[in-house]
Amino acid sequence: MPVSLAIIEDVPAVRQALHTYLCAQPEFDCVLAVGSVEDFLAQVKTLAAPPRLVLSDIGLPGKSGIEGVGLIRAQLPGTDVVLLTTPPGNPEWIFQGLCAGAVGYFLKNTPLADLKAGLISVAEGGSSMSPAVARQVVKFFQPAAAPEQPLTPREQQVVQAIEEGLSYKLIAARLGIGLDTVRGHIKSIYGKLHINSKGELLARNRRW
Repeated sequence: MPVSLAIIEDVPAVRQALHTYLCAQPEFDCVLAVGSVEDFLAQVKTLAAPPRLVLSDIGLPGKSGIEGVGLIRAQLPGTDVVLLTTPPGNPEWIFQGLCAGAVGYFLKNTPLADLKAGLISVAEGGSSMSPAVARQVVKFFQPAAAPEQPLTPREQQVVQAIEEGLSYKLIAARLGIGLDTVRGHIKSIYGKLHINSKGELLARNRRW
């Protein structure tokens, strides 16, 4: 029997492209295609049975796709959610989505045939993701190398404040330094650790 599939994508052209391709495949039965998590949750109640799979964009109006994973799983425990995101893929979003319970994660430039194969794999009980996303996941579990240049005591204080969730303004107030000085420390920290985002910093420190 074909796998029942719902699509959540707010860009009409992208939603139509996904719908046109996937619904033409004999492996799928497209039961719903909407532009937001809120629309999905409202309209899924009208279906005879919930979809087996949901393919959802992350950057949506209202609730994000990541928030949607938890909401969908809470209401439809038998439904698996696969996320879509624009390349190159935000590491922080990847980890948040997987921690929320997504069982697949693809970049929007994934060839449609590969996306189809990934969805079928998920429907068969597996998990699937774009190679670039898989690389981010593998890096997360690899031991973090010590920085070539050690962080200064002040930089370590900044890292600790970031881990506590403080904003740049609050970090400046805690340490008694200017906002531009905070930004300078963060730039130096990123350079020493060879990272580019707060998400990478947090992921790296979880592995220490």
